Amino acid sequence: MWDYTEKVMDHFRNPRNVGEVEEPDGVGEVGSLACGDALRLTFKLDDQARIRDARFKTFGCASAIASSSALTEMVKGLTLDEASIITNQDIAKYLGDLPEEKMHCSVMGKEALDAAIAYYRGKSVEVEPSDIVCKCFGITGKEIDRIARENNLAALEQVTHYTKAGGGCRTCHPEIQRILDRILEDRREPAAAAPAPAGRRLTNIQKMKLIEETLEKQIRPNLKKDGGDIDLIDIDGNKVYVGFRGLCSFCPSSEFTLKNYVEKTLKEFVTNEIEVEEVTP
Repeated sequence: MWDYTEKVMDHFRNPRNVGEVEEPDGVGEVGSLACGDALRLTFKLDDQARIRDARFKTFGCASAIASSSALTEMVKGLTLDEASIITNQDIAKYLGDLPEEKMHCSVMGKEALDAAIAYYRGKSVEVEPSDIVCKCFGITGKEIDRIARENNLAALEQVTHYTKAGGGCRTCHPEIQRILDRILEDRREPAAAAPAPAGRRLTNIQKMKLIEETLEKQIRPNLKKDGGDIDLIDIDGNKVYVGFRGLCSFCPSSEFTLKNYVEKTLKEFVTNEIEVEEVTP
């Protein structure tokens, strides 16, 4: 049995906002019954262009129901621009986390939200059969690339947990691995200083230079790819104080980025004693 949090079980047993909004402004449908999970999300805007109501219909497991229920609660009262920056990690975090094997349910919620917003804005995404990498579940290479980058995935098994791709006949495994190899190569660019050897003793000046170099060459370029940025505010011993800029400054997953990307990278390249804290204006 999966180790679900109490909040996941609450949203599964007592799902919020089940059904469909009348005369919806946005409609998003993802997944399929043939693949085992399907979600239809609808929303209605108020006269302030904020999401007044959001409802869902889903076919799937407890995680799928809980993720859909949580998402409808999260988006109420938001503008479409605010809702669009919700990530699948935010959905999982709202529920107190999900087992990694069930993260594809939070991804399905994020994709349904994106589809519903695109519907409202008059946009549609055409998928060419040639773009599909995993034919068992209809997952494209672009989807795999995007989700792997957004969730910092590094192993084929993780891709399956987050997208289902590769979980069927497995003939797509070589192509999925090639996509992952390209992503891992991109993460190594631009080159940064080699990771600090274990137990390495640094002077204060050496440590400060390594922190600045790692932020400038390793962390900042990757944040800028997604419209964000980061500034070094201060260094006090092993405490590093930073400020997010751009899209990162109001992203709901900034805490995840701070600890699971910025701090983790500084620990790798400087010293594992580093602690990073965000300084807000």
